Amino acid sequence: MTLPRYLSDLQQEIKGYAQACGLDFFETIFELVDFDQMNMVAAYGGFPNRYPHWRFGMEYEQLSKGYEYGLQKIYELVINNDPCYAYLMECNPIVDQKLVMAHVYGHCDFFKNNFMFAHTHRHMIDEMANHGTRVRRYIEKYGHRPVEDFIDCALSIENLIDYQSPYIRRQPLVNKKEDVILHDVPRLRADKEYMQDYINPKHFIEKQKQKMQAQKQKEQRFPEHQERDVLLFLLQHAPLEPFEHDILSLIREEAYYFAPQGQTKIMNEGWASYWHSKIMTHHALNTQEFVDYADHHSGTMATQPGRINPYKLGIELWRDIEDRWNRGQFGREYEECDDYRQRRQWDKQLGLGRKKIFEVRKMYNDVTFIDEFLTPDFVREQKMFVAQFNHKANHWQIADRDFKMVKKKLLDSLTNFGQPVIAVVDGNYKNRSELLLEHQYDGTELRMDYAREVLKNLHYFWKRPVAIATVIEERKAIVHFDGQDYSEIKYEHL
Repeated sequence: MTLPRYLSDLQQEIKGYAQACGLDFFETIFELVDFDQMNMVAAYGGFPNRYPHWRFGMEYEQLSKGYEYGLQKIYELVINNDPCYAYLMECNPIVDQKLVMAHVYGHCDFFKNNFMFAHTHRHMIDEMANHGTRVRRYIEKYGHRPVEDFIDCALSIENLIDYQSPYIRRQPLVNKKEDVILHDVPRLRADKEYMQDYINPKHFIEKQKQKMQAQKQKEQRFPEHQERDVLLFLLQHAPLEPFEHDILSLIREEAYYFAPQGQTKIMNEGWASYWHSKIMTHHALNTQEFVDYADHHSGTMATQPGRINPYKLGIELWRDIEDRWNRGQFGREYEECDDYRQRRQWDKQLGLGRKKIFEVRKMYNDVTFIDEFLTPDFVREQKMFVAQFNHKANHWQIADRDFKMVKKKLLDSLTNFGQPVIAVVDGNYKNRSELLLEHQYDGTELRMDYAREVLKNLHYFWKRPVAIATVIEERKAIVHFDGQDYSEIKYEHL
């Protein structure tokens, strides 16, 4: 539904405030929907024309029940696209519409300018509709059950991609000794130099080279280097039907599209919250709206024990960066100052805060953002700590307040989304075309019920036994699945 005149005028007003603040965004189109339409669009991840699948129906049911029982309400939904699309709830009061618009323009600025989104498809709404059309055609041709079963398995491993591959080109290592080895061909002994060409003719040498190359290729591991993009490896080497290959490729494409949103959740939500706060309190609110705005804003910033609120952490960290760079609280001189009172009163009046946050917005993701700008002073002022659930007492409790532990815990939860790193190490394991993966152990063991289900679904694609090398109860082990039974063996080296 297009916007009525009063909301269209309000959009132009908020847009002007956002541009005056220095925000740079794609054209933004707002659509007015009721709560049922909002829940439907949200269930599809913001794309109303996606491929049909039961998980979207489950999402819709969950969102609808949450809204019906007053447990949750979607205030804003914005899509990384060019133009950006955002949805407004028609039942929201004017102050909420203002807040949502200001928040959306913050997101749109982030989508356009943050480096993590530079490789994303900027016309994904059209691409998603295309994906939906292709899947529906396969359903008509092959039947609903085969297509849905395949999508179920594909979605269960959609996180087995290389999240850094759009930004880092992983060059294969070059074996500089290869030419030397291949040319060091065994020759028949010739006592006289002039007899070399007769005893070891060129065709004999070439034949020996071919034998050595064939032996080398046989001994070479496939793939030659670990492949963290498991979905790409399956697309290249698994025995898939053409329609299966197409469906897996579109699910991989969507996984890479959504990945930057998860990798910048704290920054993105904090940035949008920072700017809606600025725009609302400095420009858009009238005197009758302050109380309602404060109530809704504080509800968004509320933090539950044991959980990180990306809106709250993000906005406070953006404000801290701006304040520090305005006052000159950075650099060697400041870092070497160990007088707490002097550090608190430090103010060189540099006024560099606004410039700095726009620079950070462009060049960081959540991991580097937290690693670079989370400080002991910030952790202390925000009363951050490591929470641990006490099963005996049945409640959460403070486990540690140390800055290093707080930072480590936060970074661990953000790196690879807190998920284990899995890579393909051998596509011809035991020389029997079996698939071997490796869990890059970092001190946290796999949940074996999840691991077994993943192996089962990988077997669905590979059509041969699959295995994963990991650590179980502090010992190295390979968990193997042959299509029917699971087994486990110890190992020292892969």
